[in-house]
Amino acid sequence: MSYGHVTQIIGPAVDVEFPPGELPLMFTALTVSNPEINDREDNLVLEVAQHLG
Repeated sequence: MSYGHVTQIIGPAVDVEFPPGELPLMFTALTVSNPEINDREDNLVLEVAQHLG
């Protein structure tokens, strides 16, 4: 399992930065904790759609 950091959100697109060599596979589900939704961990699921840089 890799841990990344959300660096930018523009509309439905979310940029997440991962350490070198730890990119998740395409179409993999990323789980994110968003306290604005509720207090549970991993309460938001994103999908890897593209690798940049």
